Amino acid sequence: MSKPRISPADRLIVALDVPTADEARQLVKRLDGVVSFFKIGMILHTACGLELVKWLVVGGKKVFLDLKFFDVRQTVKGAVAQVADLGATFLTIHGNREIIEGAVEGRGTSDLKLLAVTVLTNLDADDIRDLGFPVSVEELVLHRVRSAVNSGCDGVVSSPNEVAAIRKAVGQEPIVVTPGIRPRSSAPDEQKRIATPHDAILSGSDYLVVGRPIRTTPDPREAALAIIDEMERASRELVKEAG
Repeated sequence: MSKPRISPADRLIVALDVPTADEARQLVKRLDGVVSFFKIGMILHTACGLELVKWLVVGGKKVFLDLKFFDVRQTVKGAVAQVADLGATFLTIHGNREIIEGAVEGRGTSDLKLLAVTVLTNLDADDIRDLGFPVSVEELVLHRVRSAVNSGCDGVVSSPNEVAAIRKAVGQEPIVVTPGIRPRSSAPDEQKRIATPHDAILSGSDYLVVGRPIRTTPDPREAALAIIDEMERASRELVKEAG
C-alpha cells in the first residue's frame, strides 16, 4: 500500500534546538499556522524533560523526539514504551538489529513511528574511517537502512546525499527524514552533507528537518514559508515528471 500524499507544509519539521522551554514555546507560537511539526532533541529534552512534548501534543502539534536511544535491548524497549504513551509521532533509535527489535517491541500497538539513525550529517568519509568503518558513507548508510527496515523500523534519518540510493535499495515505503537542509542563502554551519529543500524533495525525502535557517532569522515565519514554497515547487515537479 502506497503512502498517503502529505502537503509540503506538513513535511517541514522545525528543530527546537534551544536551551529552555520558554524559548521553544515562543518559537512555536511565532510559527503557528505555518508549521505543525517540531523536533525536540537532547538539549531541550535535558532542559525540560517531557513537559514540552506534552504541551505540543495537547496543542495539536506533531513531535519528532530525536533522542537516538542506544542501550541494551531491554532498556531501549522500556524507554520506547514510555515514549509511546506520550503521543509523539516520531522517535529516533540507534543500534544493531537486537536493539531495534527491542524498540519495536516497546512501541507495541501505538502509532509511534520508529526511525533508525544512519550516519550523522556532520560526518564525512574521513570521520567514519576515524570511527573504524572501512567503507564509504553511502555503504554504511545503506547497510544500516536495510538492517533497520528488516528489523521493523518505520524509516530512517539520513542526509539528503544518500536518499536516492536509499529509495533504490528499499523502495518508497520506508519513511525518510532528512536533516542537513540548507537554503542556498544559508551557511552550512558544521554540516558536511547538505542539500537545499528543493533538491532533498526531488531526491525522495518525506520530511525535512530545518533548525538554524529558520530559528536564527529575524522573521522565522517568513523563513519557514520560503522553505515550504521551495518544497511545493519541487513536489509539483515530481508530479509533472510522473505524468
